[in-house]
Amino acid sequence: MSINIPYLGPEQVPSLIPVFPLAGALLLPRGQLPLNIFEPRYLAMVEAALRGERVIGLIQPAADEAAPALAPIGCAGRITQFAETGDGRYLVTLTGIARFRILEEAAVSTPYRQCRVDFSGFASDFTPRAGEDAVDRDSVLKTLREFADANDLQIDWQSIREAPNEALVNALSMLSPYGPREKQALLEAPNLKRRAEVLVAITEVELARAKGASRPLQ
Repeated sequence: MSINIPYLGPEQVPSLIPVFPLAGALLLPRGQLPLNIFEPRYLAMVEAALRGERVIGLIQPAADEAAPALAPIGCAGRITQFAETGDGRYLVTLTGIARFRILEEAAVSTPYRQCRVDFSGFASDFTPRAGEDAVDRDSVLKTLREFADANDLQIDWQSIREAPNEALVNALSMLSPYGPREKQALLEAPNLKRRAEVLVAITEVELARAKGASRPLQ
């Protein structure tokens, strides 16, 4: 999805951003992630973001605690859709800008956490469709078909065939039903080719595990 304000490089994204720790969620550049916001601290975060540059960093928490340690790498997104529900919740959509590395967590008085971040290690994230030609699309589609067949999933193959490689790999990564560790591995893949390889490898492991579990005991 396009956004009204293009970010052309690391220097154009704020270096101090609010962060939203959310286990198992994955945001990637130009991907769209819908969020249902209901906790007071994150309602305050969204309101502050809307008053500013509308940028929020999505990141994996390292533990299930009130203030868990944070994974070292996350992805910044811009609020591109916003709605109030009438019962105190906000429905927002983040559109991914680029990945970042946390430099430090800032000492702030806000109820939500903020971090100083560095985007310079992910300069290619600012270039749409970078590295698409290196993706083994056939391998991705073969594995997707096997996963869909094994889980009786209905797939819109027409849309899949029409999707560019970046949109295909990133959407499948974000929608994949895997856990936080796998999602973090997909996030940290250095390029699109490697992310596709990681996605295929994780899916093949899950398929093999499911086949093993379904075999009757001898």
